[in-house]
Amino acid sequence: MSDNDDARFMREALVLAQAAWQAGEVPVGAVVVKDGEIVGRGFNCPITRADPTAHAEVRALRDAATRLANYRLLDCTLYVTLEPCMMCTGAMFHARIKRIVYGAKDPKTGVAGSVLNLYDEPRLNHHAEIVGGVLADECGSLLSAFFAERRAQAKGQALADQD
Repeated sequence: MSDNDDARFMREALVLAQAAWQAGEVPVGAVVVKDGEIVGRGFNCPITRADPTAHAEVRALRDAATRLANYRLLDCTLYVTLEPCMMCTGAMFHARIKRIVYGAKDPKTGVAGSVLNLYDEPRLNHHAEIVGGVLADECGSLLSAFFAERRAQAKGQALADQD
């Protein structure tokens, strides 16, 4: 994939991240691509689904596996707007995702170098190419704006509760 392809597919993931925000979820979106075509889509919805595994990446993997009728997603690339967590990385490894492209770093739960790097762990039986920082500013800005809005809402509610 070229840098232009990476940016194009990350923009698709950003559209899904916006959908997560509209649903009241942390705005993270993901797409799975095979042979230049999107075969899986997902966005965060653990709150609305009451499902701790309903991260964007897991939902995109499930969608792709259903569409391709195979739990092994060989020769696929997963694009996600936020550096993957441990759970999502494990799911991607089990699916045999070949390449993972993410936008913003996650200093709290990211395992592609921020907190630790599972992608360089030699004891694991599968490894994927990892590319970080694609449209990082756009991905990070979306998350920052979401959390700023949440903090403002919480502050407004606290003030209203004082009245």
